[in-house]
Amino acid sequence: MRRVWLTMGVSGALVGAVVGGLAIAQETPESLLPPGFDKPAPTPTPATPAPLPTAAPIPVAPAAPVPVAPLEPGEDAPALAPITGPITLPPVEQMTEEELRDLPTLEELEALSTDELDDLFGLKPKYDIPPAARRSLATVGVIASDEGGFPAASLRKQPASLVRAVLQGTKTPLVSRWGHILMRRALASRLGTPAGMEPVEFAALRARALNAMGEYSVARALIQDVDSGNWSPEMADAALTSFVAEGDPLGVCPYVRFQGAPEAEGARAAQWTMVSAICDSYAGEGARAGSRLERALNDEVAPAIDILLARRFAGAAGRGRRAVSIEWDGVERLNAWRFALANAVGEPIPDTLLADLNPRLQRAGSIAPMVPLGNRAVYAERAGAEGIFSAQALIDLYSDVYNDSSVGGDLGERARSLRTAYVAPEPESRVAAMEALWNGAEGSQGYWAKVLTAYAAARVPASAANADSADGLIAAMLAAGLDRDAISWKPLVAPGSEGWALIVLADPQGGAAGAEALDAFADDDASTDARKSQFLIAGLAGLERISAADRSSFESRLSLDLEKQTRWTGMITRAAEVNNPALVALLAGLGMQGGDWSQMTPLHLFHIVAALSQVGLEAEARMIAAEAVARA
Repeated sequence: MRRVWLTMGVSGALVGAVVGGLAIAQETPESLLPPGFDKPAPTPTPATPAPLPTAAPIPVAPAAPVPVAPLEPGEDAPALAPITGPITLPPVEQMTEEELRDLPTLEELEALSTDELDDLFGLKPKYDIPPAARRSLATVGVIASDEGGFPAASLRKQPASLVRAVLQGTKTPLVSRWGHILMRRALASRLGTPAGMEPVEFAALRARALNAMGEYSVARALIQDVDSGNWSPEMADAALTSFVAEGDPLGVCPYVRFQGAPEAEGARAAQWTMVSAICDSYAGEGARAGSRLERALNDEVAPAIDILLARRFAGAAGRGRRAVSIEWDGVERLNAWRFALANAVGEPIPDTLLADLNPRLQRAGSIAPMVPLGNRAVYAERAGAEGIFSAQALIDLYSDVYNDSSVGGDLGERARSLRTAYVAPEPESRVAAMEALWNGAEGSQGYWAKVLTAYAAARVPASAANADSADGLIAAMLAAGLDRDAISWKPLVAPGSEGWALIVLADPQGGAAGAEALDAFADDDASTDARKSQFLIAGLAGLERISAADRSSFESRLSLDLEKQTRWTGMITRAAEVNNPALVALLAGLGMQGGDWSQMTPLHLFHIVAALSQVGLEAEARMIAAEAVARA
């Protein structure tokens, strides 16, 4: 308050209107010192002073200099104006009616919080971070080049319009698990900004793309690499998405408290209103937070369930604690806000609403530790198939399921089968347990079962006794990138089988595929529209493992046109020609968007595999090509 009143003394026109034009300073300021202390009695002057003998002047030491704060380089010294009398304010008559109408009354000033007073008088800083601790925007990201990320200068010379279009166009998850992993690596790399683009815009676009892929934790880490004082409204919006998905809306409070909520419309504006109130509560202003949420409830800015959950979350802080009853009656669906906050405050969600949880919320639930273990394991299956979860993370989660006696049903049975797949003494028993898991996982998202059993499959010795299961074992190993273990089966797989096709694509030392084996594979292909055969030819062509004559023959047989040109094929081809792996990775991710492999075309697969191979990302190219055949 001392700072506020000092400012009010300087802002004369404002306070003058509030107090009716009276002077602030009194005619005679009242002293707080004891009587006589600040006004000592005057020393009597002698009537006739006696003359003193003349003497040499006494040397006087120079006065000690007054400490002055050092000036910044180039800063002018401030002019010191003498105080000549009491501070007075200009009369109210000199102010316009509009200025008078906008001024708060004394009662309104007393009702304002500290933050509101800071806003009113312009005292709120943009930063709460010392200058020496602020992060540089020269490069922004999570993974440095020496940690596996792409080089920092990868995109600096690329046109801003191209990079912006690629990132804005990435709006959905990717069909490929390996494509997802590569795209995540590119987006999370510590990169410099393309020429003609602001660093914060570049970071915001990358965070938004990560959110669209379901990588909320990585998006959050990327956002936190930028000081909240530098956030743009677009960055704040991406931050709200990632923080809410993780059940932690408090992450945006530094931005909200210092810069205010950005402008938004509809449901997004309602979320910002509720988040602002939550931030008030955790800043020690529980009464203000309660008032704002009560007003939001009365004004129906959002459905009652959303505001009540926000009130429960805000009430966990300080004096704001209050009983809030959550009623799910009438709620027909879950959104990101309801799912995240209910889990965060420990509010049970009705099974009827969880029964048909959309994929976006499943991705968020897979990384939320407060979600019940049984539910989280189910959500993690999708995350494992898509690349959000690694094979090891999925195994660890299922180990927790196995050790939790309260989890039963199909999930408990799967956990027991997984344990058998790893610890059974006979290879045949382990293979049988893995096949039970594979057969119980249906559809494109059933690929999680291959990911879950990847390391168990690698422990099965390559032998004729298990050759009948080679196709599944090889697919499982390649789901986790265990290509060296997979190619140990090369002498045992029949030419033209699916296991043979996967090894031909995944083998680091692979040569050209023979026409007879390709013909046998195509003859036995039972996939819809011969998609496995189409993807096999496209992958081999991208890896240059098929002769020109065989390629032309099978393109004609399978109705393929791998020479067709589109704007996207032109861009990814050009990016490969200039040897830019980061840009190729981003363009590959752009071309692999979709819900499942039925939305992937052989043309896109060919250009992705070819471009990745050309820029030194052959390992990723081989895994993507093999995954396409396995999941078609």
